[in-house]
Amino acid sequence: MKKQTENNTSEAKQTACPNSSAKQSVNTDYETVLEHKYQILTAELQKIRSVVIGFSGGVDSTFLVTVAGKILGDKAVAVIVASPFCPQREMTEAKAFATQAGVNFHIIQENPLAEEKIAANPPDRCYYCKKLIFGNVLKFASEQAIKYVADGSNADDEKDYRPGLKALKELKIISPLQLAGLTKADIRALSRKMGLPTWQKESAACLASRIPYGEIITGEKLVRVDKAENYLRQFAFSHLRVRSHGDLARLEVGQQDMAFFANPDHRIKVAEELKKLGFNYVALDLEGYRTGSLNEVLPK
Repeated sequence: MKKQTENNTSEAKQTACPNSSAKQSVNTDYETVLEHKYQILTAELQKIRSVVIGFSGGVDSTFLVTVAGKILGDKAVAVIVASPFCPQREMTEAKAFATQAGVNFHIIQENPLAEEKIAANPPDRCYYCKKLIFGNVLKFASEQAIKYVADGSNADDEKDYRPGLKALKELKIISPLQLAGLTKADIRALSRKMGLPTWQKESAACLASRIPYGEIITGEKLVRVDKAENYLRQFAFSHLRVRSHGDLARLEVGQQDMAFFANPDHRIKVAEELKKLGFNYVALDLEGYRTGSLNEVLPK
């Protein structure tokens, strides 16, 4: 019996070896692809010699600002746009990172709500907003005698409905991460290797993306959503969005986080806190978090 067990163990080891080798080969291949994309990115940055980068403190722009800083030094300038659309937490983290990392950065104050086309919240709101914000970033770059302005769009962004990309193209904003073919997963992997704190940070989006198209955006609504999400972050959900439908808050969390709301005490507490912020109703979206869920109502 012992001999048979030993034989089985030996066979298992022999069987495991090819699989292990194949997995190692896949990992090595991916590392090679990553390195190739990274080299394309650094080559693009070396060509332009100086650049102003729209910096939000998110996964993509943090990675781009870091690499550009290594390649171009002070010739890479990060611009943080302070506006009602930006979550306060993101603003604080962006400034903290730039300060600690020694990034050359500048803050521009902007109020997109002053523009009627943006506040009205049409399906192409992002187009007008990007046009406004990056138009002003271009003015800043011109004042600094810097020819190029870049954003942190990655290779995945063209797969979703993003009218803001049209504005970037019209303004001739460059997207080095896209040019290098870097996906969000690639950027996370490289950020981890570089020791960046954002490598596993949740993808962020402006607060306006929490308001359904056609519903007028106000500063009060944006503040309410921001406060609601800040309250809910204490529960460490893997993903989180508070979508504001009038006086109803629709909560999107990761599928693995749904069990939290099976506890009646949790449900009652969350509802009470969000009602204090001005919501009359609080609902859990049974489909869970998904990027751009408000785009689902748009014509295909």
